[in-house]
Amino acid sequence: MATATKREPGELFGPRLALFADVLAVGLATAAASLPLLTAPAAMSTACAVLDRRVRQDAPATAGGYVRALRSRLRPGDLLAGAGLLAGGALLVFNALAAGAGLPGAAVFRPALYAVAGLLAVVLLRACARPESATSWRAALRPTAYEAVSRPRASAVLLLAVATAAVCAWAYPPLAFLVSGPLAIAARATEHHL
Repeated sequence: MATATKREPGELFGPRLALFADVLAVGLATAAASLPLLTAPAAMSTACAVLDRRVRQDAPATAGGYVRALRSRLRPGDLLAGAGLLAGGALLVFNALAAGAGLPGAAVFRPALYAVAGLLAVVLLRACARPESATSWRAALRPTAYEAVSRPRASAVLLLAVATAAVCAWAYPPLAFLVSGPLAIAARATEHHL
């Protein structure tokens, strides 16, 4: 990685803020690409790949590069993964509403539901961060589910990133359009370093 400390002519951000700016830009692009909801897994997988390339090769994350990478990743399996994600999310929301409406045993059910939702978020983010997600979600999910339990430190760090992103989006809703960038780089970092 380059260790330059001076700003190039015409450069908006200095080298120390370039990665931060790229993470936020990729987060915004991912939020826009995820608006159809069925494309969310492909968009997040693309964000992880683009930011991984940014960090490893010190190549700038450009909008054109993101769009090209996303276009190459969109396939029927991605749309099926998006449909599964929507169905699972709807089921979790329905169960949370049922627990809030006075479901018997809600005091025990609600924390279990949060634990399951957190574990699913970690598994799905780690699957997006795997290179196999570019070709097959099944190949990405198989080892990820095992690693989510066998590498608890990485899972805990990613769960804290998810919780932080959720609190930020809850406290200041416009941040919901940016949190996918930091989540993508957190997922890639936990895959490579923890």
